[in-house]
Formats: sequence, structure tokens, C-alpha cells
Amino acid sequence: MKLARTLVPVAVLLALAGCRKPPETQTEAQRARAVSVVRIEPRQVVGSLAASGDLIPREEAAVLPEVNGYRVASVLVDVGQYVQAGQTLVKLDGALLQSQAMQAEALAAQAEVQAQQAEEQAARVKDLDGSGVLSQEQIDQRRFQARAARATARAQAANLRDLKTRTAKLAVSAPVSGLILEKTVRPGDLSAGGTPWFRLARDGQIELSADLGEDDLARVRVGQAATVTLPSGAVVTGRVRLVSPQIDPKTRLGEVRITLPVRSDIRAGGFARAVFSDASASVLAVPEAAVRYDADGSGVMVVGPDNRVRRVLVKAGARGGGLVQLEQGPPQGTRVVAAAASLFLDGDLVRPTDVAAPKAPAAKAAAPK
Repeated sequence: MKLARTLVPVAVLLALAGCRKPPETQTEAQRARAVSVVRIEPRQVVGSLAASGDLIPREEAAVLPEVNGYRVASVLVDVGQYVQAGQTLVKLDGALLQSQAMQAEALAAQAEVQAQQAEEQAARVKDLDGSGVLSQEQIDQRRFQARAARATARAQAANLRDLKTRTAKLAVSAPVSGLILEKTVRPGDLSAGGTPWFRLARDGQIELSADLGEDDLARVRVGQAATVTLPSGAVVTGRVRLVSPQIDPKTRLGEVRITLPVRSDIRAGGFARAVFSDASASVLAVPEAAVRYDADGSGVMVVGPDNRVRRVLVKAGARGGGLVQLEQGPPQGTRVVAAAASLFLDGDLVRPTDVAAPKAPAAKAAAPK
């Protein structure tokens, strides 16, 4: 009886096992993973333009002596000082010139007296023409002597004015207000034309001069903001003052000038980098998440017409607004997996769903000057 009671449950279990259906086999299409895909299309990539260049004065002024042959008596300023327009920078030794001016002043006074005397004598014979009191030759001679004396007086006065002007030029002054960048003069030097004694950055204004390619130059406009990183690592905000109206035919580059704030740590001759935060251009681009980076380089997972994926290497370019430019890669219209983090093998079958790429933010209008 015990054996019979044990066999009954076993028989029931075997009967139930025989009723189970074998597991169904899934097709490849059923196993395919659902993925979001985007198309490679022209899109506006914002905040992607950067350029490097030299820090140079916006306007440079040269200071040279206007009179030659005089010894430098004293130099009143040095490199790094800010000077005002008209401020005396150098004094020349004018002892010899002052002596000449005193002599010329005396000669001019003497010539003026002689001219007045000759003119008075000519005035006395004004109405004696044909009267017989004096010969016509004597009358004409007095008139000629008066004109000659007056001409001599004018010449002496002009010479005196020239010497006074030269005396005033013994004080070499700044033509504009600005920061002294370079000084080449020393006490005892002889004034002469040629090498400037001083180089000034007008108003202390330093600019960044950067060269951009023809395509990038079209993305920059006057008044546009730029973030500039200085050699010290400090960051300042500048604005585009000038965009070159021409492209160098040899280098295919054009110049951009960026005005910077007047600061002591912005030095002419340095090197800086500018990023144009609101620069934009229409280029073939995909979302940054669609590009995968590994030991082989950057690539995207392309979804073919048969919905199978394969990895294609690309050359990533400018980035901005969540987008990345594809300088080299699949053609426009190609579908790529939107999430590069998804793990796929070449040849995997997927069920794609088109999604929209992120839109780049609109560029802000430049503030009026």
C-alpha cells in the first residue's frame, strides 16, 4: 500500500511534464534592438570658433627729435610709464641755440630800425615827382632803399622766428597719450633722425591680431564678443573691432582685430587665444552623443538600408551647442545611432526610430558700440 501511494504523485508529475510545450525559437528580426537614429545633415554649430594670435598695440606712435645735432640733456620718462599728449619726454641742450636766438633778435631789431628810417626818407619825396627839387633818380633810389630795408627786416624776423621754433623743439614731447613700450635714448646722445627714441601704444590700448581661414572669417562680425585667454591664464572679454576686407592670396588667411580692456597684464608682444562664443556656421554635424571615441579614433555607428549597423571612422571638427562637425565621414543623409554608448557589433540588426538632433541656441546680437 505504501508503494502504491508513492507511485501516484510521480505519475501525476510525469503526466504534467508531458503537457508542457517546447520553447519557441525567436527570429533575428524579433531579437533586433530598438535604437534612436539621427541623420547627418547641415546644422548650425554655435560657439565652435577659436583663433590664436599676437597682442599688438591698436595704434602705435613713434617719437623722434625734430631738431638734429643737439646733445640730450635729460630723459624724463621710462618704459612702462603712461604719458599724456604734450608731456615733455626728453630735454636737449640748447645753450648754443639760445645764443643764436639772442643774436638774431638783435639783428632783427636793427633791421627794423633801418627799414623804418628808409621808409620815412621815401615818404618825404612822395609828392616831389617832376617838381625839380630832386632828380627823379634820387627819388626812385630812396623808394628802392625803403623796400630793400623792409625786405631785410622781414628776413631777419623770419630767422628769429625759426630759431625760437627750434628752441621750443628742444623739449621733445609726446604726440599722443599712451603707454611707453620702448625707449632707445640716453643722456648724452646726439639728436638725429632715424631710429625712434620712443614707441607708444596710444591710450595704452592693446589688441589681439588673429588670422582666420576664409570660411571661418565669414563667421565673424564687427562687434562680436570673444573670450580671450592671456599668456598668464587670465581670461578677459574682448570685441571684434576689425575684420579684414581681403584674404591673403598666399596663405588664404584674413586678419581679425579684437579690442581688449586696458590692463597692466595685457602686454604687447604676447600670445593669446580667442574663442568666439556666438560664432555659428552651417556644417554637416551630428549630436555629440552619436560620436564614439576609442583606440581606433572617433567613429559613428551607421545604420544601412537593411537596418544593419557598421562602424565608420570620422574626423570630428568644431563642437558647440551639443553638436559636433564631421569634417570627414559618411555623406549627408546617412542614418547613425544617436547614442554611441550603445554596444553594437558590425552587422547587428536594429529597429531604428528617427529622432531630431538638438538645435543650437540662436547667436546673440552684438551689443552696440
